[in-house]
Amino acid sequence: MSPTEDRDERLTRAMSRAAAQFPPHSADLVRRSIARGRRMRLVRATQVATATAAFALVAAGGTLTLTDTLRGPGGAGAPEQLRPGARGHSTGQPSSPRPSVSGEEMVRTLTSLLPPGGTVSAASGRGSRSDGPVVWPAARLTYSTAHGSSGVDIDIARLDPGVPADQQGQGGCLPVEVRPYDKCTTQKLPRGAVLNTTKSFTYPSSDTGQKRWYVVLTTSDGVQLTVQEYGGGGEKGSSGGADPLLSMAQLASVVRSPAWDKAIAALPARHEAPSASPSAGRKQVPGARMTSVLKSHLPHTGTVSDLNASDGLVQLVYDDGHGKNMVEADAQYDMTADLAGNMGCAGVSGDCEALTLADGTEVKKVKEPSEKGGPAVVWLVDTLRPDGRRVAVREVNSYAESAPVTRPQPALTMDRLLTIALDNRFFTG
Repeated sequence: MSPTEDRDERLTRAMSRAAAQFPPHSADLVRRSIARGRRMRLVRATQVATATAAFALVAAGGTLTLTDTLRGPGGAGAPEQLRPGARGHSTGQPSSPRPSVSGEEMVRTLTSLLPPGGTVSAASGRGSRSDGPVVWPAARLTYSTAHGSSGVDIDIARLDPGVPADQQGQGGCLPVEVRPYDKCTTQKLPRGAVLNTTKSFTYPSSDTGQKRWYVVLTTSDGVQLTVQEYGGGGEKGSSGGADPLLSMAQLASVVRSPAWDKAIAALPARHEAPSASPSAGRKQVPGARMTSVLKSHLPHTGTVSDLNASDGLVQLVYDDGHGKNMVEADAQYDMTADLAGNMGCAGVSGDCEALTLADGTEVKKVKEPSEKGGPAVVWLVDTLRPDGRRVAVREVNSYAESAPVTRPQPALTMDRLLTIALDNRFFTG
C-alpha cells in the first residue's frame, strides 16, 4: 500500500468515527432505534467506506466452476453436516508475529465453501494487515446456478471489549419496532458461542424487494463472522423477491467452518482492537430507569410487549385493546448546543406547536406522517430544559413506523406525552 493509500484509509476511518459520535442536530431526528439499530447502520457505513479504499479485485477474467475438490474437507454441505460447536481462539498476545491472510485467500476460502455445480463471478477480497490501521478480512462474490444468482459476502472481525456488544457488530435480533419484517432466531452453541440467523430485505422497512439473508456467529472471545446473501445478485442488484440460492443452514455451515481459522488467527488481539464507543464521555440515563418511568405512565388497562431498552432510550408496543401502538422515550443530557435553533416549527411538514413553559423548558409538539413513507402517523413531544436535559416521547399508530397501521390514530394523547416528557424521574430515579 502506498503512503497516499495509507493516508486515505486512515482519513476514511477517522471520518467514520467522527460521524458515529456526532449527536443529533434536530428534534425531528429523535433516535429511531435502540442501540443495536444505531450500531448496525454505523457499522455498515464503515464497511462500505473501508471496502472502497481496501478491496482488491481478484478472480478477474471469467468465472470459476466449483467442484467437490475445490470445496475441500471444510466445505458446506447438508444441514446435518453442521459442526456441533464453535471453536475457541486465544485472546492473548501471540508469542510470534501474527499471521496474515490475503484477499485472494479470503475469496478462495469462501468459494470452497459454496455448493458444487455453480459458478463464481465479480469476486473481490480484502486481506488483513499486521501494521497500521486495523483492516478486517472480507470477501464478496456472485454465485450463480441454473436457478439464478446470489450475492454472497463474508466479514470477519473482533469485537471491541471497550464497547457494549449490542452497539457493534452484526449479532443479535433487532426489535420489531426497528425491523418489523425480519425473521430472526438466536441459538446458543457450545463453548459460549452464539449463532444468529436472519431473513430480511435489502430495504428492511418494506416486506418486498430483494431478499437479504444473513448469519452471524459470535464466539465467546469476541470473534464475529458474518455471511450475507442477496437474492438475485449483488446487494441492490435486483428488485425481485427471489429467494437466495443458499439456505440458512448452508449459510450457517459457511460461518462455522474451520476453513476460517487462518483468517481468525490473523485478527489483532482484543487489546489491539480499535475503541470507538458512540456514547463515550456523555452521561446517560439508565435503561432500567427509562423503562420504569415510561411504563408508569401507561394506562393499566392495556398490555405491553416487545420491550427494548438501552441507556437513554426505551421502546415498547402498547395495546389498549384497539390496536398496537409503538411508544418511545429518549432522554439525554447536555443537549442545549445540539438543539440550538431546532426547538421551533420551522421546516416541520406536519402540525406543529412550539412553546416555552414558565420554568424555561422549551416544548415542541408535532403530528406528522411517518418519515418511512408508509401510512402511519407519528406524534412527538420534545422537551429541552434550561440545563440541557432533553426528553422526547413519540408514538406511532402501529407496532413499527414502517409497518401497516393497526389503529386510526395513536393511543396516547399529546397531553399524556407531554406529562411523560416532563417527568423528572428520568433523571432523578
